[in-house]
Amino acid sequence: MAERLQHPPAKRLCYRPGFGAACRPGQRAAGVPCGGSALTQGGPSRTHSPESLLDIAARKVAEKWPFQRVEERFERIPEPVQRRIVYWSFPRSEREICMYSSFNTGGEESGSSGESGDETRLPFRRGIALLESGCVDNVLQVGFHLSGTVREPATSSEPELVCNVSVSFDRCKITSVTCSCGNKDIFYCAHVVALALYRVRKPELVKLRLPISETLFQMNRDQLQKFVQYLITVHHTEVLPTAQKLADEILLQNSEINQVHGAPDPTAGASVDDENCWHLDEEQVQEQVKLFLSQGGYHGSGKQLNLLFCKVREMLKMRDSNGARMLTLITEQFMSDPRLALWRQQGTTMTDKYRQLWDELGALWMCIVLNPHCKPEQKGFWLRLLRRWNGVDVCPLEDGNHGSELTNLTNALPQGPPGNPDSLTRPHRTVFTRAIEACDLHWQDPHLQHIITEDHYANYCYHDNLDGALFDVHGWPLWHEHVPTACARVDALRSHGYPKEALRLAIAIVNTLQRQQQKQLELFHMHKKELLHRGVTSVTNLEGWVGHPLDPIGTLFSTLMETGRAGEDGAALDFSGSQGSGRRADGCVAMAQRFLKEGKSLLSLAVETALIGLGQQRVMPDGLYAQEKVCRNEEQLLARLQEVNLDDALVKVFRKQATFLLEAGPYSGLGEILYRESVPMHTFAKYLFTSLLPHDAELAYRIALRAMRLPVLESTPPSGDLSLPHHIVSVVPNRYPRWFTLSHIESQQCELASTMLTAAKGDAAKLQTVLESIQKNIHSSSHIFKLAQDAFKIATLMDSLPDITLLKVSLELGLQVMRMTLSTLNWRRREMVRWLVTCATEVGVFALDSIMQNWFTLFTPTEATSVVASTIVSNSTIVRLRLDCHQQENLSNSARTLALQCAMKDPQNCALSALTLCEKDHVAFETAYQIVLDAAATGMNYTQLFTIARYMEHRGYPMRAYKLATLAMTHLNLSYNQDTHPAINDVLWACALSHSLGKNELAAVIPLVVKSVKCATVLSDILRRCTLTTPGMVALHSRRNSGKLMSLDKAPLRQLLDATIGAYINTTHSRLTHISPRHYSEFIEFLSKARETFLMAHDGLIQFTHFIDNLKQIYKGKKKLMMLVRERFG
Repeated sequence: MAERLQHPPAKRLCYRPGFGAACRPGQRAAGVPCGGSALTQGGPSRTHSPESLLDIAARKVAEKWPFQRVEERFERIPEPVQRRIVYWSFPRSEREICMYSSFNTGGEESGSSGESGDETRLPFRRGIALLESGCVDNVLQVGFHLSGTVREPATSSEPELVCNVSVSFDRCKITSVTCSCGNKDIFYCAHVVALALYRVRKPELVKLRLPISETLFQMNRDQLQKFVQYLITVHHTEVLPTAQKLADEILLQNSEINQVHGAPDPTAGASVDDENCWHLDEEQVQEQVKLFLSQGGYHGSGKQLNLLFCKVREMLKMRDSNGARMLTLITEQFMSDPRLALWRQQGTTMTDKYRQLWDELGALWMCIVLNPHCKPEQKGFWLRLLRRWNGVDVCPLEDGNHGSELTNLTNALPQGPPGNPDSLTRPHRTVFTRAIEACDLHWQDPHLQHIITEDHYANYCYHDNLDGALFDVHGWPLWHEHVPTACARVDALRSHGYPKEALRLAIAIVNTLQRQQQKQLELFHMHKKELLHRGVTSVTNLEGWVGHPLDPIGTLFSTLMETGRAGEDGAALDFSGSQGSGRRADGCVAMAQRFLKEGKSLLSLAVETALIGLGQQRVMPDGLYAQEKVCRNEEQLLARLQEVNLDDALVKVFRKQATFLLEAGPYSGLGEILYRESVPMHTFAKYLFTSLLPHDAELAYRIALRAMRLPVLESTPPSGDLSLPHHIVSVVPNRYPRWFTLSHIESQQCELASTMLTAAKGDAAKLQTVLESIQKNIHSSSHIFKLAQDAFKIATLMDSLPDITLLKVSLELGLQVMRMTLSTLNWRRREMVRWLVTCATEVGVFALDSIMQNWFTLFTPTEATSVVASTIVSNSTIVRLRLDCHQQENLSNSARTLALQCAMKDPQNCALSALTLCEKDHVAFETAYQIVLDAAATGMNYTQLFTIARYMEHRGYPMRAYKLATLAMTHLNLSYNQDTHPAINDVLWACALSHSLGKNELAAVIPLVVKSVKCATVLSDILRRCTLTTPGMVALHSRRNSGKLMSLDKAPLRQLLDATIGAYINTTHSRLTHISPRHYSEFIEFLSKARETFLMAHDGLIQFTHFIDNLKQIYKGKKKLMMLVRERFG
């Protein structure tokens, strides 16, 4: 709390008739305790005597009447009566003190404080510790003012601190607090808590005085003067200036202070006009919310804001008017958040967590305006506030970023589709729109009043219940209203501390939903043949209940579960440790049993409600946030359902609802007729499947298989007559929907399929059915691949023999993935191919042979040769499968056939692999070689040909290698500056190969080199190598040439020498065109190498000299460079 050091101003002026008269009789002695005996103190009585009439009356007056009204009502109030009223005016419950001094009350949110996860650090707990440690002293109650000192013990880092604390109170509420500790927070500090709890727990130790004005009235003039002079003497440094100022004003006859009758008294209690509410520091609330918002979700600010919202709900539950006041302050800060305007300008969306805070803000305002006992002027004030916020441009929209197309929340379900299509469109629905609309709702409906107030219906009926709209055939009450709106009423009742009323209305709503379910089933059965024949696509609800802004199903579930669990767990302790709330819980359960049909419980009703909501067929909303909210709320509801242990009664509920969902047609998300853009049921069906499987496997599989559908991904929506029977809203698919959560939905579909595969292990028929469903409904190759991998893992568990049926399912899914990704880009394709070969290996030799024979439908030629066939014929596969010679030969034949087919189809990428696979079969190898030769002239580049040529030499075919190398040379072209080209090594290898074969081969390849290579350094390297040895000396054949080296003056080396010299000359001129000084030294070295080549010719020196002279003449402008040339070459 933001405690202030100055004393709060007095709330009212105090005076009495006969001012200045003698003091009233009965003046008391100092030091009288607060109440006398334990009985009169209101504490626990040892004799259990009844309270006195004085205490009973004083307590009631103290709770309801401001003390000024008591004074005005009675001319003279006896002092004992005043003392008892003052005594009983202090709060008696610790719950409110805790509520205003910590985020949690009674452990409901233990450990969730923003200060620390340690609950002992909460101000309330610290205050209790200070009280129990004897740190509270000098406690004095003067009228409606309590003061005292609280000592904070010294720690290793802090000295002892003594805080002066004062508290004002009125009608059992603390109305102001001050503490000298200077701590600033929304809630009361620990010192205020310690003082207040001292007064609550130890009232007999507190000295009590009547308001100071009463004491002053009893003094004569001399006593008053002595009192004032002593007061000034004790505090002269603090109050002397103020005392002198007041004295001056009083002595002036016409001063303002003399125009007012009476004088202020800070201890006299509240005036008639004062609002009776607990002290809430508005400034600190605003500052804290502003701080949390400015942190943008960091440092746990989102958690802190959620805790503030919980505090608002807690205040509403205690029927504390500060709940609405605090929410107003929070909302003002939210609306002032500068990020709203920034996001709007930039066209960006707010974060998901921040968006959820706005949702909670809107839901809380719904609770506030639906307070069943709020006054019209209060509702009018809130409506004006909401309209003002709603009109601000940056006010967030209900669905995130898109305008909603939802029915008005006051529309009732039985009315069917609106007659005017325009009524479906509600543009600019903000987070406050529903609260604004809720201001038009009231609680005066007679039937509604009887639902929430009556425990018995046996003797009550309406004359207009002819159509069964008010009660069902068993006499149970029904409530027909737009379901989210009806559930908002339930939430409001719970939030405002009316649990019994909320429970009654919740049961009536669920009874209504169950009745509507039955009617929908009957209606569909009447029109089933016609609807199925027409192939109609329809949806019952444009506004789904799961993911709805008002969370109707979650509200019903919570209401029923909380009471149901309280009944199961027995009496629950209330805050103070008494059994009061336990009795209330028992009373709710006992009351609820009168509303439940035979064999039903609140727990089963809660579960059935959740199943009804989750199974509702509903259209997927527009917008990213709205769609994410559908998924999130569904998962939250399912998580709560999973906490429930299924007994026989709940299994019956599951069976009943599962059967209905399968048979309810367009009213169910699992019905036979599904609207194309309905919210998928995968996550819900997975929960139903796992829950029903141990009890009714056939029903579980029917549910899961039906839920596998995902029609939004079908290429064309079903066509048909869209005329619909009553209660079905027609929606014509006229666009491809923007499903932002589609990847999540597909992953959930995959999870459902994986769950079924796991459960069906060992059951061939079930596995086949699941496989067909996967192949029909799953459209993502990555998800099918995941399912294939899952099935493979399950089938090959280490602790059991492989399940061959499941292995075949895995293989079949893998084959489907291969077909789906064959003509599309997929970064996991190579992994998929390798995995498929592994899977086929586990299935057996026939699977391996099959994928090779059908390779063209599964793999690219490169994949088929380099991965599939190579792996299948490898030694590891032969050893793994323990293949005999016949099986090995069959696989090898299939592999060779595959290799030749692939080489024909894609010789550039498959020729080498084909040759490798065909090595052991002469005919196949020759065929593959001929394919290479045929493709070399047109389709293959020099890199591929050089690679195959090297392979041929390595396998002992040098002449074939030579032929392929010469073919490669015809495709090659190296320019003068490509002296680091990767093909240089291949050129050198080809020349070395030709040289080794003989003079004729070398003579044939040199013209190709001269034509293809223009790089001087490469040519000089080749020339030098050719002059080192005699051609054919290292030939692989028996034919050998003479030992005489080849002459540079004759062909073919003369041609190579001339080409090399010409390349040096051309390169020199090219380099000099754009040379820079930093490259001069490198250029001189280049000329030195050129000189070596020139000198290999018989007239080389003359040519080089002439060459240098030409350079000097042509490039004489490059003086520095030419000087370097002269220094080196003359």
